[in-house]
Amino acid sequence: MGHLLVIESWVGSMSRLLPRAIREEGHEFTFVTRDLHHYLRSAPEGEGPHPLLTARNVITADTNDTAALLARIEGLHGVLGFDGVVSSCDYYLPAVAHTARRLGLPGPAPEAVEAACRKDLTRRALAAADVPGPRFAICEGAGEAAAAARGIGYPLVVKPVDLCAGMLVRAVRDEHELERACQALAEFPVNARGQDRAPVILLEELLGGPEVSVETVSFGGSTHVVGVTDKSIGGAPAFIETGHMFPAGIDGALASEAAETALRAVEALGLDQVVCHTELKLTPDGPRLVEVNPRPAGNRITELVRHVSGVDLAAACVDVALGRTPDLAPRTTGVRSAAVAFLLPDTTGTLTGIDGAQALRARPEVLELTLAEPGRTVRTATSNNEYLGHVMTADTEGGGARAAAEALLAGLHPRYEPAPVVPA
Repeated sequence: MGHLLVIESWVGSMSRLLPRAIREEGHEFTFVTRDLHHYLRSAPEGEGPHPLLTARNVITADTNDTAALLARIEGLHGVLGFDGVVSSCDYYLPAVAHTARRLGLPGPAPEAVEAACRKDLTRRALAAADVPGPRFAICEGAGEAAAAARGIGYPLVVKPVDLCAGMLVRAVRDEHELERACQALAEFPVNARGQDRAPVILLEELLGGPEVSVETVSFGGSTHVVGVTDKSIGGAPAFIETGHMFPAGIDGALASEAAETALRAVEALGLDQVVCHTELKLTPDGPRLVEVNPRPAGNRITELVRHVSGVDLAAACVDVALGRTPDLAPRTTGVRSAAVAFLLPDTTGTLTGIDGAQALRARPEVLELTLAEPGRTVRTATSNNEYLGHVMTADTEGGGARAAAEALLAGLHPRYEPAPVVPA
């Protein structure tokens, strides 16, 4: 039995899948957080405490001060004896890697994780290794961005280098929209976990074509492709993930080309002992790298993979953190494709209910139906952080899971109480 250290987490699906995987494999864990109430608030009413708070030990520490955190964890290690360290939250993956190095535990190189978690560092590393990606520029301010944009050409994409879930990523068509996007970044100097943001703007060529992700597991110096997932994107000029299907509904040759490009990116960044979720655009000129995420996929993709292939990426994350060989052998599950479609708010107000849910719950193709409770304050979605819920479906015959999920989602109709009008 192993004892894992979990440093922070998202409060969504992976925050529940990781504790489950740890316990199902016969291990235990200690959870370290700077803000216990962040997880207390996220537990659904009537479901008991958040799974992370059922750890053998729950410890508060300043997880945003890496030097102080390492000293604290080193002391804890002498008493509790950790065998591995993990997180599902992008903002703490560098701290996890530094902890593994300090304690002599399995884990990726901190420099590699830091490069993967910073979009500007990723772009530089991949360009140096000739991994195909968009034309880009790294800028220190709006003035520099305006000059660089003229060189790249509109339309282009404006990105923060250190935020997640599509936050403040925007397509812009001209200098006016670019200025507004840069201003939005300047007005968001601290992320949701209280960490100061890098005042850097990344401009990228707007790539055309469908988007996919490649799910991989790296250990012992080799990277193994588990599969390719496709995704739907909406919410322009934002980039909101509205759904996914595994396996991707593309031909085998294109899937292989995407997988090979992802492998080159993981290798270029020097990532090992890690599960990766690498996003690419399938342009007319071939796959182009969007980003490399050195952690298991979110948005229920890990569950889509498990339903189709039997491979548990959360368990693989635990295994590589412990220095063990993960079980990546696909198994026959009876499911040929699985998909998830997300319900997005399209207005500002208070959710009063969602019509049509009851009819979906008994449908045989539905694997999951999770919906927000009435009373939630909502706004028109601008990132992946504002979903009202999702429906997950399975197809036992072929690649029809996406169509089924989207058709069922169309039968859900949120009701809102409009936000009060503020007098001018």
